[in-house]
Amino acid sequence: MSSTPTALPLVHLSTAGVSIVLDATDGRIPAVLHWGRALGPLSAGDAAALSLLTVPSVPTNAMDDPLRVGLLPQLGDGWLGTPGLVGSREDGSGFAPRLAVRSVTVEGESVTGDPAADELVEAGAARVVFELADEELGLGARLVVELLASGIVRARAHVTNTGADAYTVESLTVALPVPLEADEVLDFAGRWGKERTPQRTRLTVGTHLRENRRGRTGADSAYLLHVGRPGFDFRAGEVWAVHTAFSGNHRHLAERSSLGAQILGGGELLLPHEGRLAAGETYQGPWVYGAYSPAGLDPIAQAFHRTLRARPGHVDTARPVTLNVWEAVYFDHDLARLTDLADIAAHLGVERYVLDDGWFGSRRDDFSGLGDWEVSPDVWPHGLTPLVDHVTGLGMQFGLWFEPEMVSADSDVARAHPEWIMAPSADRLPRESRHQQVLNLSIPEAWQHVHDQMHAILSAYDIAYIKWDHNRDLIESATRATGAAATHAQTLATYRLMDTLKAEHPGLEIESCASGGARVDLEVLDHSDRVWVSDCIDPLERQQMNRWTAQLIPLELMGSHIASGRSHTTTRLHSLAFRAATALFGHLGIEWDLTQASETELTELSRWIALYKEQRELLFTGDLVRDGEVDDALWLTGVVAGDRSRALYEVACVTSSDLAVVGRIRFPGLDPERRYRIEPVVIGDPARVHESPAWSAGEAITRGIEASGAILTQVGFAAPQMSPESSRVYALTAIDR
Repeated sequence: MSSTPTALPLVHLSTAGVSIVLDATDGRIPAVLHWGRALGPLSAGDAAALSLLTVPSVPTNAMDDPLRVGLLPQLGDGWLGTPGLVGSREDGSGFAPRLAVRSVTVEGESVTGDPAADELVEAGAARVVFELADEELGLGARLVVELLASGIVRARAHVTNTGADAYTVESLTVALPVPLEADEVLDFAGRWGKERTPQRTRLTVGTHLRENRRGRTGADSAYLLHVGRPGFDFRAGEVWAVHTAFSGNHRHLAERSSLGAQILGGGELLLPHEGRLAAGETYQGPWVYGAYSPAGLDPIAQAFHRTLRARPGHVDTARPVTLNVWEAVYFDHDLARLTDLADIAAHLGVERYVLDDGWFGSRRDDFSGLGDWEVSPDVWPHGLTPLVDHVTGLGMQFGLWFEPEMVSADSDVARAHPEWIMAPSADRLPRESRHQQVLNLSIPEAWQHVHDQMHAILSAYDIAYIKWDHNRDLIESATRATGAAATHAQTLATYRLMDTLKAEHPGLEIESCASGGARVDLEVLDHSDRVWVSDCIDPLERQQMNRWTAQLIPLELMGSHIASGRSHTTTRLHSLAFRAATALFGHLGIEWDLTQASETELTELSRWIALYKEQRELLFTGDLVRDGEVDDALWLTGVVAGDRSRALYEVACVTSSDLAVVGRIRFPGLDPERRYRIEPVVIGDPARVHESPAWSAGEAITRGIEASGAILTQVGFAAPQMSPESSRVYALTAIDR
């Protein structure tokens, strides 16, 4: 075995109030000595002290050496929890690797092997790459750790088989340490129509493990797993969080060892043999993102939002108002009716028009035609040209629905190529869901077929947007000819198809939809431009779903539509004001048969659209703030400009309160040293909308009230009398004197 470099410094990365200190001294597997509040500049003496002060004591009847928990925790280091790398050779050997560092680079510059090198490398936002090996077992690995400018940490690992015979990776889990005081867990559950339902529990000795085997991110995914000091809320308490950025099977975990160590981690959930590596092959795990906040959940959300907004090619703030016609026409495609909808939409100020399911093949219902991506001559004898030309002639973009990964048994493609359907064997199909099966895009011919049909449609028509749906879980997802698991390959093939179509059609936007919000993660957002939060747009349900979807992704990436008066999914009736105010805090759209709307409703709707256009630059650049402390019945959501010059808040009454008067509403995020004018946004009857004394005196409702930021954030104003399932919107502007 070659010698291990001995001159490997500590690496301290720090920015945006966050520090992470990485230790690979003596060639040991990289470990994190500190991840949390910024430490300030460190000296070599500080580094030495930190190395000593963080060494744990050795318990009685434990290993003789202090426990070391690496970024890929190892059995050989005394870690008895979830290993970072689980795998073996065909004969069962190689299951306990001892990976050691061979080289370290910081921002591409080597810091390895020089005895005269400093004992500490100081950097700000930077990338550190650790090359590791266990030469005796024939394994190589790479660990990449980045501290982004937002203060978000992300890490990923890959493993290479450097031996002569096959090695199978069963799991690869990146782990980040968190202190024992962080013993309350917040993550998410959910289902179709009610995605991202928060749940809290205490972290005790053992593993809080969330595994997703759906083949897509899942409506019930952990989404973003937090641990924090008990009682943390939106603006108080230290919190750490991780997100596994992968759209296939995946894992999140929080784990506490009886030895006194605690980690957060994540990775892909590999099915049998998906991680099998022939000699020289490499498996690369997904990015695992970590976030730290000294002051509750809002800074976590803001850091993720800054991360996404800093990406090359991130969407601009002029997110077009979108009309999707699904709940207006369903499968009943009629040109006259659809052009009538387009005329009304354009008059209201809609900027994008989306034709949903039913335009292709034999697709007149849920039972057939899926996978035949050719315009139906029965429904569209002249193709889509008459509708596309009409929509674009009105100045709107045209969008179209696809479900590229799915297939109906009753379809031309399934009859021609049954071997393309995912199945555990030639004679046994998975149970149908939504009357459909999965088309195996890991088969090159199947991928090419879908690509060619989609490319032809996108080339033939002026299409600016795809609603990319995914309406079933990948159960028994295997290549039919071999029976081998194919979820991993299917996920990567889907990313490649998205990327290829976007490269071939510059400017094309893709929405990630999966039975609503079942494919929402940071990796799919590297290949798409928006997510559909949920198929349920009942505004009461969307209050919760939008509130928590925004914990990870910014509002401009969240499809948030104004529902019909009677909700399609819950049959509840809601006022237009509640529906519109709820949808305002997202990428606004409409899901409503506008031909059934009254003139009064259309006039009010046009005013909400105008308000969105006026405020979208603020909504899509500002900092998200939330509050639930006034009363369980009242939820506050706001966006404050980065320079604290403007803000927009919604107060939603989501249920009946036990109190007749629920206290005061405070507006977080404002500059306490500035003065603001606060004005209610009144669309509708002012007497019916605002019943607070603050807005009943004289002309206050039209001219607003002036107060200091300190008063508005710390004292607030008496909450109005609000009926359940209603909203108030307030606009604040700084007054410079």
